[in-house]
Amino acid sequence: MDAEQNKGSTNPLKALERFGQSPWLDFIQRSYTADGSLRKLVDEDGLKGVTSNPAIFEKAMGYGTDYDAQMKEVLAREILSAGELYEKLAVTDIQDATKVLHPVYVATKGVDGYVSLEVSPYLAFDTEGTIHEALRLWKEVDRENLMIKIPGTREGAPAVQAAIAEGINVNVTLLFSLDAYKAVLEAYLVGLETRHAKGEDISKIASVASFFVSRIDGKIDGEIDARVAAGDKDAAALKALRGKVAIANAKLAYQHYLDVMKTERWAKLKAAGARPQRLLWASTGTKDKAFSDVLYVEELIGPETVNTIPPATFDAFRDHGTPRESLTEDVAGARHVIEEQARLGLDLGAVTEKLVVEGCAAFVDAFDKLLGAVAAKQKAILGDKLIAQEARLPGELKAAVEAAIEDWRKEGKLRRLWARDASVWTGNGEAKWLDWLDVVEDRLAHIAELENLSREVKERGFTDVLLLGMGGSSLGPEVLAETFGQQPGFPRLRVLDSTDPQEIATFEKAINLKTTLFIVSSKSGATLEPNILKAYFRVAAGKALGHAPDGHFVTVTDPGSQMEEVARKCSFWKIFHGLGGIGGRFSVLSNFGMVPAAAAGIDLRKLLNSALYAVKESAASVPPAENAALQLGVILGVAAKTFGHDKVTFVTSPAIRDLGAWLEQLLAESTGKRGRGLIPIDDETLGGPGVYGKDRVFAYIRLKGAEDAAQEAAIEALRAAGEPVVTITLTDPYQVAQAFFHWEFATAVAGSILEIDPFDQPDVEASKVETRKLTTAFNETGSLPPEAPFATDGVFSFYADDANAKAVGDGDAVSILKAHFHRAKAGDYVALLAYIERDKASRSWIQALRLKLRDALHVATAAEFGPRFLHSTGQAYKGGPASGVFLQVTADDAADLPVPEEKFTFGIVKAAQARGDFDVLSERGRRALRVHISGPLDAGLNALSEAIGKAV
Repeated sequence: MDAEQNKGSTNPLKALERFGQSPWLDFIQRSYTADGSLRKLVDEDGLKGVTSNPAIFEKAMGYGTDYDAQMKEVLAREILSAGELYEKLAVTDIQDATKVLHPVYVATKGVDGYVSLEVSPYLAFDTEGTIHEALRLWKEVDRENLMIKIPGTREGAPAVQAAIAEGINVNVTLLFSLDAYKAVLEAYLVGLETRHAKGEDISKIASVASFFVSRIDGKIDGEIDARVAAGDKDAAALKALRGKVAIANAKLAYQHYLDVMKTERWAKLKAAGARPQRLLWASTGTKDKAFSDVLYVEELIGPETVNTIPPATFDAFRDHGTPRESLTEDVAGARHVIEEQARLGLDLGAVTEKLVVEGCAAFVDAFDKLLGAVAAKQKAILGDKLIAQEARLPGELKAAVEAAIEDWRKEGKLRRLWARDASVWTGNGEAKWLDWLDVVEDRLAHIAELENLSREVKERGFTDVLLLGMGGSSLGPEVLAETFGQQPGFPRLRVLDSTDPQEIATFEKAINLKTTLFIVSSKSGATLEPNILKAYFRVAAGKALGHAPDGHFVTVTDPGSQMEEVARKCSFWKIFHGLGGIGGRFSVLSNFGMVPAAAAGIDLRKLLNSALYAVKESAASVPPAENAALQLGVILGVAAKTFGHDKVTFVTSPAIRDLGAWLEQLLAESTGKRGRGLIPIDDETLGGPGVYGKDRVFAYIRLKGAEDAAQEAAIEALRAAGEPVVTITLTDPYQVAQAFFHWEFATAVAGSILEIDPFDQPDVEASKVETRKLTTAFNETGSLPPEAPFATDGVFSFYADDANAKAVGDGDAVSILKAHFHRAKAGDYVALLAYIERDKASRSWIQALRLKLRDALHVATAAEFGPRFLHSTGQAYKGGPASGVFLQVTADDAADLPVPEEKFTFGIVKAAQARGDFDVLSERGRRALRVHISGPLDAGLNALSEAIGKAV
């Protein structure tokens, strides 16, 4: 344009229209739209569009209070992840801006008036993910003057083509090279042709190709300056290129655009109503103060182009910009500049490749900061609706944990985990065991079935619910039973997970067989214990009722299992299915936990909604720096792997005490394998810092308002002593559901750091195999295979394999026990494995004994009851680190109970389980000793406690 054409124009921005260029603003902010500032730019400066990106939204949302009101309003009615909340805020901003720009859209007949919203930066190298996201955002915003921003990566180009074919307006971003631009222009053309071939309208599709400018000069000029400073022989030629390469690159891109517009191919599309994909100049703020602050506006003006201008440059151009049609000036000179940079080895191609990677990474970093800011505000707004986590870690561990958290962020491991990428762990079969990630929303979607069960159980007048199961099928329901107790108008929930005949008899006496609902819970349906318990109580209930009791039985099992077949054959009242892609220890929020909860009258909506908070707080869109469950997993994994703190000691407020037993199984079975793992220590009364070695992480799970003063004081002393302590605070018992998912997620993360598969249990089956051998032998011969103690002393008989027997000697009880326990060294742990009835007296006995051992030996101690622990910590004892010293305790049964339709009894089964597990411990080279008590149990236990006291 000449001077005459410029005459009368007082606003350089408005004058751009006469040159065929549309000024857009590279900025969006809620207050800017709300106070009329955006509309003012449209009215006074001829603004014709708006672009946004993660960095812009990060600045807008991460600071101030513009978004607080909407956040509070949304979070009062919905449970969302940080990403979902951000999207609601962003969509509102985009919709408000499109309203301001819509008159421009109408006036220009759809040429301008657009507002751009970017797909997630995390998808820059994911074609299918980008296509899905583009379609979703297009429908969500639902505005005709919206543009979806898609990065111009190699993976992005096919997504552009697909989006255009779907009729979506596209802003292709992060274009630096001529080749990349050619690829996206081709994608645009193919998308139009595809759509047109289907007979669909292409006249309303708009697209721009965002070609980034100043960042190229930033890289090239930096290289030039470095070489000149080093005395390069081509210094003069290099200096002549400063500030010129980016503009030359852009001019050649425009020439390609003009060439394509002259083709017959384009003529056909144009005749069908197609609009050209305009070049949009992006990154047009001047970074180098040696150049004009409007350089990248003034030098890139031409027909059918857009310049998206940052606010400072927008103001500067309004103030002193000089518009002219510069884009087609000296094209030969531009070609020469590109040739010169190549001759001088500045390697524009490599620079643009690097800029794409850096640009994507910068947007990811900005998006992480944005989502982190949203997550932090979200936590503040939700307050006590969320469980709270605080970690006090010694310096070296803290630094290592922070480094690992940053590694998870940089490598996108959190998103990969949610995408079910098995390479997060060992790359084997992990992906098929991740349905627990979605089970909370699945159960909420099908909650009517569970609420119907709850109503029907109440209507039928059941007084008791007895769950028969083991491990993952029993420990979660037990937490719910112990935490919530009996609900008004509903039966009491009890959980039986033992083959001990005394314990079975105790449960039988505690319930009314005529008014009990039995829940047979078995994932595979082939587990020994629930099958024989089911058989026993079917007979017992049938006798009490005087008829077949099947209307009193329901089952929770996987589809197609052996248990489902039995339930159908026996006409069970109801059959509930688990999900095949969830392992037992991760199943508490599935029907394995929710069916007994429903039967017990627990408020399922409240429980599952509480769990949903944990799901959303752990989501892929919550950056690691704000993702508490991920951080917990990192702490556990790094502490164990790098610092030897592999004894995770659970301290739980009395009202939620049983949570520790569930956590034991979760950590032990998930991580205790391949000779490594976390050894959970539950229900240990805390001592002073002096009784502990340097192998602990303390996990204090407290219920606010129901704290135990002694626990609080002991934890504070441990913190003061520099022990690693993670405190997780619940404000409502229903938040145990949050704790379930929180710890499941943390365990999966810890498994990744430990480089194991947290979803298999390779060593649990070994004990089952040995047990089956023994029960089969009993059925065939009428007795278990004979065994002989290597030593006896009064009521005690001692058993061990040859290596362990040799290590402890064959003296009296005290000398054998002394030799055995003194094999425990720093970093080891002692596990008491008692195959006796788990009642109040025996629990008190084993707790007193484990504390005696801890305080004398200064090692961690575990207090377990068999066969219950076989489906819990047993995996870690056999497959985890070889740091355990085991004392198995067996005893004569005061009475026995028959197993219907079997030769063996419950006492025989329990004995076979104890012997089978002991054999596997010995086989694995564990330091294991078995003591059998003859005669009255109470007297024998007291005598054993006395002997151990003398021994240590």
